[in-house]
Amino acid sequence: MIRRAKIGEIPEILTITKACAANMVKKGIHQWNEHYPSQNAFEKDIEREELYVLESDNSILGTIVISTLMDEEYVPITWLTSHGNNVYIHRLSIHPRYQGKGYAQRLMDFAEKYARQNGFISVRLDTFSQNRRNQKFYETRGYQKLGDIYFPKQSTYPFHCYELLL
Repeated sequence: MIRRAKIGEIPEILTITKACAANMVKKGIHQWNEHYPSQNAFEKDIEREELYVLESDNSILGTIVISTLMDEEYVPITWLTSHGNNVYIHRLSIHPRYQGKGYAQRLMDFAEKYARQNGFISVRLDTFSQNRRNQKFYETRGYQKLGDIYFPKQSTYPFHCYELLL
C-alpha cells in the first residue's frame, strides 16, 4: 500500500534512508550523506503533504516525495516543458533488504499516475551522476536526460536532471 507519511514515522523513514546511504557508499556511490536526506526535509515534506511511503505488513519499505515546488538548483536547466505544471520527484528510497523486488517501480508508477490524474504535463527529477543503476532505471522508464546541477553539500560530482513528458 502507498499512502501519505505521518510525522511520527520520520524516525523509521530516516532508518531507511540511512541504510540506503550506507548501502550506496559500500558500492562507491556517495549520493546521500549526513546532510541529506535530513529530518528537516522530511518534516517539510509531510507539512506539504508530499511524502508518501510504501507499506507492507505494517512496515515501511520505502519513500517518495511528489512535489510541485521547483528547487532553485533546477532553474538553469532547459526543460522540455514550461514551468508551473510539473511534479518533482525527490527522496525515492527502498530499504536495501527490499531492493530489486520492483518496489521502486511501484512508487514511480504511483507518482506518474498521480501526475497524470492531476493534470500535470511532466515529471522532473535528478539523480546522481555516479549512480548508473538509477540512471538506467529512469531512462528505461522514458525519462530524458537534460543537463547537470550541483549540490555541494552532497558531492563534487554533478546530478543529472531528467524529465518525462506525460
